[in-house]
Amino acid sequence: MKGKAAEADGNIYRLPASVPPDSGEQLSLLTKHPDQPENSKVLKVAIIGAPNAGKSTLSNQLLGRKVFAVSKKVHTTRSRALGVLTEEDTQIILLDTPGLTTPSKVKRHQLEKSLLVDPWNTVKEAELMVVMVDVADKWMCSRLDFEVLKCLAQHPDIPAVLVLNKVDLMKAKDRLLDITAQLTCGVVNGRKMRIRPVIKPPWAEKRSERASEGEENAEPEDGSEPTSALSKEQLKTLRNQQGWPHFKDVFMLSSVDREDVDTLKSYFMVAAKPGSWQYHSEVLTDQSPEEVCTNIIREKLLEYLPQEVPYSMTQSVELWQDGEDGVLDISVKLYTKKETHMRMVIGTAGQMVARIAQEASEDLSRVYLREVRLKLSVKLKK
Repeated sequence: MKGKAAEADGNIYRLPASVPPDSGEQLSLLTKHPDQPENSKVLKVAIIGAPNAGKSTLSNQLLGRKVFAVSKKVHTTRSRALGVLTEEDTQIILLDTPGLTTPSKVKRHQLEKSLLVDPWNTVKEAELMVVMVDVADKWMCSRLDFEVLKCLAQHPDIPAVLVLNKVDLMKAKDRLLDITAQLTCGVVNGRKMRIRPVIKPPWAEKRSERASEGEENAEPEDGSEPTSALSKEQLKTLRNQQGWPHFKDVFMLSSVDREDVDTLKSYFMVAAKPGSWQYHSEVLTDQSPEEVCTNIIREKLLEYLPQEVPYSMTQSVELWQDGEDGVLDISVKLYTKKETHMRMVIGTAGQMVARIAQEASEDLSRVYLREVRLKLSVKLKK
């Protein structure tokens, strides 16, 4: 019963939708007329933030299924994907964006150019922006990422909320208020926050001066303003700005905690405005089953292989069919650029590639709601 309403104690609730393992079925689901009720409400949410802030983990938790790849390395999300959460009369469309990045980093990680354009395009469509910050990362949480600030400044008309993520990993919880004050410039929803000032040790002052000097001297990278409508003056002001004084609300949560995520979900439900649904209630994502599969394999490669190896690998789906025993048989070929990389992926006696296949097939079974037999082979790209 995926996505279908189920009766329980007289209340109607929906089980999380799933992704049909057949791409034709997924396509017809995406084009199916939305089964919206009379007083339908809708909200498009763009989740933005620096790479690795936990955007995809949050999206997965909100959806109730793992649709987006998650790993500890940056740039796990390679292109914009969309998740759909439908409950009662409300549909929340989650635009899961790649981390905002710059041309030099795109080159360094052999990333697609889409990583530069995508997040910017996504935000235009949103009715609410969620800015995620990883508070467990000491350097990232003292100021908002410059790309994120640019994004906020370009869309001042879209309401934005700040989500401080990974609070469970923070030892000194009292620091959360100081971080909030810094990232909001002490202003939330137009009101000044009252927080006693923190007396910084002298080295901390020097550290932040150095950081801003480094940024001042940074060469303007060509194309680093994809469609940037901001003037030089505005950009200069933003460079010296640590936070954004126009957040409507601030949430402190751990995106792996069900209850924390439900609080945010309720906020979205309340913020939704009357409007037509864009998708049928059984739709979970706009990704094809094959895309979900290659993304999850990529997640495992990022998790288990050293630094640069996964970024230079490509995949091709060789087989996708229903086995006689009702199991979905998938065969994927992984291409590496170097012989040494190939050996790493295979591992001693093939243990690494077997482990990746095993874990990915377990994840996929939960998304397709059926057993998956995944076979991976590794080949050197000539």
